[in-house]
Amino acid sequence: TKWIQLFGDPMEPTIPNVVTVSYDYYLGCYLSGMFAAKVSKTGKIGYIGGVSLPPLNADYNALKAGALSVNPEATVTAAFAGSFQDPAKGQEIATQMYNDGIDYIQTDSAATDGGIIAAATEKEGRMVSCLAPAQYQLGPKSVIAIVGLDFGASLYNEVTKAVGPDWKGGTHEHTGLGTGVIDFIPSPVFAEQGPADLVAKAKDAIAEVDKARAGILDGSIKVKFNTTL
Repeated sequence: TKWIQLFGDPMEPTIPNVVTVSYDYYLGCYLSGMFAAKVSKTGKIGYIGGVSLPPLNADYNALKAGALSVNPEATVTAAFAGSFQDPAKGQEIATQMYNDGIDYIQTDSAATDGGIIAAATEKEGRMVSCLAPAQYQLGPKSVIAIVGLDFGASLYNEVTKAVGPDWKGGTHEHTGLGTGVIDFIPSPVFAEQGPADLVAKAKDAIAEVDKARAGILDGSIKVKFNTTL
């Protein structure tokens, strides 16, 4: 029996018929940070995670690094809701961030995202980048992008390998950009319904994001996996 563990810590010691798959989501957050610095009017960017875990800390640090690479004067503020299932807390934190002048928030909090999106929709000009395409319609004029993580595509990729002749267990794989699983994706719904000035900014910003993605993939841009807050 071949086992595939998605989004888990590698087995120690390794188990010969188990493959563990981790996701370099932080690379997508770096691109989101670049994009945020380009479209933000205030230069104030926020990050809301579910719980402070090493991968989420790395997501925040990458978001900040991406933003500062574009605008060294930008500020990037992190907060954690303490839960991946608390939309009310997400809305409370996001509302405070927006009231403090932050106009772009990157979410990283699963079901807590719902409250963050709700806060963004309360006033025009508030932007949020989320996780999944299904969230576009929750905030047509506020969900400007996603850092997508397609677990379905990941599972398909891994099962395809597992039924092939060259599959080897006892390994730990990293899935990142260029795999069809993780990417920074601007919302086509926002492009149609968002405020005209922000739609124009987003169109210009995505060209820089595309260049940076290519740089990460060819190794000319290095993004640290930094888990220290």
